[in-house]
Amino acid sequence: MVKRRAGRPVLASALAADPARSERVAPVLGVRLQPVQQASAPLRNKIIAALRSAIETGVLVPGQRLIEKDLCEQLGVSRTSLREALREVQAEGILEYNSSRGLSVSSISVEDAKNIYRLRSVLEALAVEQFIEQASDAQIEELVEESERLKKAYRGGVLADIVAAKRDFYDRICAGAKNQIAFDMINRLVLRTSSLRKRSLVRKERHAQSIKEIEALMKAIQRRDTARARAAAIEHVNNSAISALR
Repeated sequence: MVKRRAGRPVLASALAADPARSERVAPVLGVRLQPVQQASAPLRNKIIAALRSAIETGVLVPGQRLIEKDLCEQLGVSRTSLREALREVQAEGILEYNSSRGLSVSSISVEDAKNIYRLRSVLEALAVEQFIEQASDAQIEELVEESERLKKAYRGGVLADIVAAKRDFYDRICAGAKNQIAFDMINRLVLRTSSLRKRSLVRKERHAQSIKEIEALMKAIQRRDTARARAAAIEHVNNSAISALR
């Protein structure tokens, strides 16, 4: 999950903060990445999660050059570990290398963004359909609870909370659909449009609209109405695209 401190986003999903490292290092774009605790999970995975979260919440922005020394100091990891993680994130197309500027966060064209949103609408509709086909009544009730947390995050209006709640919501849908591939693909597509998505998620009018869309989606899922659920999922993504691209 991504938490806030002093009004600025910091990374904490599977990456607990180390208060001993307070303000020693100059931040990237005025925002610090939190040190990574080297616990039981592979360190590379923790660094990848930190980088993805930083991109998703706007701590790292498209076109921004990534300086290994700064990232190592902020995350509290070795350059070797960082480079392993950077290579994997780059392979996903989220980072790009330029001979003159080095490694940076990938930028995206409007046309590519439109295509990504169209792909997302198809994937999310499929995941919802499979969820209805395979989920138990108990799993539907759990999704209802998750949707309430998502609506609460929208009402709170904190970007980091909305991002985390949306991820948990779709994680539960894809888990019930038994389609981890769809979840991975959706997450990668979301990251590619993170800067545009952020513009949409901070709009209060979009929050109210999203709550209505999630409610419509959940009503259809609870009734196991596949056609209406697919339509609601597609509408939610399409309206997100309209808001992000305007």
